[in-house]
Amino acid sequence: MPDSTRTTFGQLEPSRWPGQRLGLPEEGRGSVARIGRRIVAIAVDWAAALVIALLFAPYSSVLHSWLTLGLFVLMQAVFIPTIGGSLGHRLLGLRIVPLTGGWVGPWRPVVRTLLLAIVVPALVWDSDQRGFHDKVAGTVLIRA
Repeated sequence: MPDSTRTTFGQLEPSRWPGQRLGLPEEGRGSVARIGRRIVAIAVDWAAALVIALLFAPYSSVLHSWLTLGLFVLMQAVFIPTIGGSLGHRLLGLRIVPLTGGWVGPWRPVVRTLLLAIVVPALVWDSDQRGFHDKVAGTVLIRA
C-alpha cells in the first residue's frame, strides 16, 4: 500500500504564480521575468550579434549566420557572469541569478547559453516559467 504522506510528481499542487515554489514574489522586483520581456531581451541580443556580424561578413552568407550565432553565445557567456545578464536582459530590467544565491559563476552561463543556442530547451517550460536551459543551469531570470 502506498504511503499517503508522500507527494508524487502528478500530485503537486499548482503554483498560484510563477516562482512561488522558488520563494519569489508574485510581482515587482525579484519576481520571475514574464514572457514579453524575455522575448524583447532575446531580440535585442540577437540584433546586436547580427549587426556586429555584418562588420565581418555579408548578410546573406553562411559565414554571417554562424558568426551571428557565435557572437550571441559569446555575449551571453561573457555578460551574464559580469553584469548579471545579457545586454537585452539589462536593458529590459532583468537579471539572471542562481537559485542558491550568490554569484552566478562562470559555468552556469556557459551551460545555459549552449542549451539556449539549440533553442528547444528554451521552449520547454515548467510552472515557474523557467526554461529547461535555466533548470539545468540552476538559474532563474528575474526582474531586477
